[in-house]
Amino acid sequence: MNEMFETVREAALAWTPDLIAAAAILVLGWFGAKLAQFLLRRGMRRAGAEPTLVRFAASLTHVALMAMVVISALGRLGVNTTSFAALIAAAGLAIGLAFQGSLSNFASGVLLIVFQPFEVGDYVEAAEVSGTVEEIQVFNTVLKTPDNKKVIVGNAAVTAASITNYSAYDTRRVDMVFGIGYADDITHARQVIESILAADDRVLTEPETTIAVSELADSSVNFVVRPWVATGDYWAVHCDVHEKIKTRFDAQGISIPFPQRDVHLHQVA
Repeated sequence: MNEMFETVREAALAWTPDLIAAAAILVLGWFGAKLAQFLLRRGMRRAGAEPTLVRFAASLTHVALMAMVVISALGRLGVNTTSFAALIAAAGLAIGLAFQGSLSNFASGVLLIVFQPFEVGDYVEAAEVSGTVEEIQVFNTVLKTPDNKKVIVGNAAVTAASITNYSAYDTRRVDMVFGIGYADDITHARQVIESILAADDRVLTEPETTIAVSELADSSVNFVVRPWVATGDYWAVHCDVHEKIKTRFDAQGISIPFPQRDVHLHQVA
C-alpha cells in the first residue's frame, strides 16, 4: 500500500507542473481570446460595420483562438496534438467545400463593408441590377428598384463585376443630344438651348455647361448639351429640358428631323 501511495504521489508531483501550466494556458488563453474578441468588435463598430457581421466575426475569432488554446494546453500535457490539428484542418476543409458559395458571399460582404464602394441609400448598378441600396447584409445586398421591386443579390456577384455608384458624388452631368435640320440656323438653335438652361435654377454655373455641334448626321445637325446639376435633380432636369427643347423649337420654327428615306418607283414597260 505504501509503495502504491508513493507511486501515486510521485506521479502527481511529476504531473503537477504540467497541469498547472496547462491550466494557466487555458485561463490566460480564454482571457486573451475574450480581449481579442472585444477589440475586434469595437474596431468593426467604429468602422461602421453591420451589427450582424460584427457578431459573426467576433464569435468566429473567439472560437478559433480557443481551439488553438485547447490544442496548446493538451500539448503541454504531453498529448500528441498532431492528430487534433489534422482533424480540425480536415473539418475546416469539408465545411469550406460544403459552404463554398456562402463563404464567398461572406468574404465579399466583408469587403463591401470594409471598403464601402456604396452605402445604404445610394443608387447603384451592380450584378446587372440597378436600384437603391436598402441593406448590406453579411451574405447579400438588398436593392430597391425604381419600379418598387426588392432584389436580393449575393455579395459575391456584386464584387465579381464593376459597380457603378450614381450617388457617390454631389453633382452629375446630364448628357443629351438634340438634332436640328440642315436648313435651320445653328446660331439661333444654340441661343434657344442656352436660354432654356439659363432659366433653369437647377443647372449649375460651375462646371460650365457644354453646348456644341457634335455631328453632321445623315438627317440632322446634332448638338451635345451637357449641363451639370445636383445628383438629386438629374432625372427631373433631363426630362424637363427635353420637353422645353421640343416646345421652344416648335415655337421658333426650328425643325427636329427624323430619319427619312426616299423611294423611287420605276415603271417597266
